Amino acid sequence: MTIKELAEAIKEAVEYKGEVVFDPSKPDGTPRKLLDTSKLTVMGWKAITGLREALELAYEDFIKRQC
Repeated sequence: MTIKELAEAIKEAVEYKGEVVFDPSKPDGTPRKLLDTSKLTVMGWKAITGLREALELAYEDFIKRQC
């Protein structure tokens, strides 16, 4: 997932209607990093919540705790 894709997913999760703007004069981020979950998979672990749903749940929790 690219930074842009992640930003768009967060934008959707929080229902932000504005524009996401990137500054091309700044560094392009960190080199590609990959996560290896094979050891967790062998142990029987499997994610049950997708990223977009998790973002929505985290945002809802954040809003609840602000009140």
